[in-house]
Amino acid sequence: MKTIRKQNIFIALLVLVSMSVGVTFQSCEEYPHEYEISSGVPDVNYIRMTDPDKSDSLIVSAAVNATISLIGDNLTSITEMWFNDKEAYLNTSFMTANSLIVTIPNEIPGVVSDKIYMVAGKDTVTYDFQVVVPPPAPNSMLCEFVSDGEEAVIKGSYFIDDPNVPLEVIFPGELSGEVVSVSSNFDEIVVKVPAGAGVGQLTVKSIYGSSRSSFYFRDDRNYILDWDNLDAAGGWRSGNIANSTPTGIKDNYVRFEGDMTEGAWNEDAFSFNLWNASNGRTDEPFYDGDLNSAYLKFEVNILEDWKSAALQMIFTPYEVSGTNGYIGDDSVPRGLWIPWASSGSYSTDGWTTVAIPMSEFHYTASGADAGANVTTEMLGGLTFFVWNGGVQGEDCRVHMCIDNIRIVPM
Repeated sequence: MKTIRKQNIFIALLVLVSMSVGVTFQSCEEYPHEYEISSGVPDVNYIRMTDPDKSDSLIVSAAVNATISLIGDNLTSITEMWFNDKEAYLNTSFMTANSLIVTIPNEIPGVVSDKIYMVAGKDTVTYDFQVVVPPPAPNSMLCEFVSDGEEAVIKGSYFIDDPNVPLEVIFPGELSGEVVSVSSNFDEIVVKVPAGAGVGQLTVKSIYGSSRSSFYFRDDRNYILDWDNLDAAGGWRSGNIANSTPTGIKDNYVRFEGDMTEGAWNEDAFSFNLWNASNGRTDEPFYDGDLNSAYLKFEVNILEDWKSAALQMIFTPYEVSGTNGYIGDDSVPRGLWIPWASSGSYSTDGWTTVAIPMSEFHYTASGADAGANVTTEMLGGLTFFVWNGGVQGEDCRVHMCIDNIRIVPM
């Protein structure tokens, strides 16, 4: 560690970006109660994690967005702190003369010096410390079903396209896709799907490592309905089946279409009932894994601005058939999808994958808490119905196409 003049630090650095402001702290015995400004030059003896279970381990590196504790002397004399060329937010409530708790900026360094710069008056002290950028984290796709040669959108974080080590997306079958673009904040990739891509997990590789997606590309697991091999025949309403305008993901899908007025009940236009007992299926539940770690997923294409009512998703036990009484029964928990609620309207640009945690299936028809969650024993039937939801909307025309309903692990 050495003392240098402040004006000499950043000559080689790029133009600085705006201050990072979000900080998350964990309990630590070194949290101070009072703040007194030190007059001496800061001196760092060592750095450790704030997690009590890891506090005995001294560290020389940590990941972006990690919270660390600096131990030393005269630390309240610090008025600025930089990790490489990114400035950290200093909270005086977490500073004493001998300890300082700070969160590393959650930004990718533009210039890597592997140093912390601590500004105190006219002096700046440096401390050797490496900020580790995690490997790419592919979290989801805009649509999990994209044809060969078409552009797919992958969402996540740390998608670093280094000119010396270009970003790679490997599709099932060990086939590399052509990366078309990467967003400026490294959280989205547009990639062209290679010919012959199969079904399964994607791998994204960067200069900082590689990671495999938890989601499946062209997911074929555990379908409940796809309207090609699995339909809702036997219900009072098996759904209005279509395969054109728009083009489907793979042949047939169900279409909800018609004028929606506030409070309208129109099962013919906006619903289907899958009752397993009437459909010729066994009494095996749709899914027997941990529902707290599973999604209900489906693909949707919404062609007109949707502005009213919720898509209600209601699971029913195997023995339930020949009735629609459960739709209005507030003791029956269900999921509600209302993507228009925050903006006033919602439509999609083509097919989009929707993922709703099964833990969110605990609502009444009007959006209140039903007091219970869906259980495995209830996974013997499924109804979708655009109705109610408890959110005030406006009259609109609904044109919603749905395909590939499935429950899959997170």
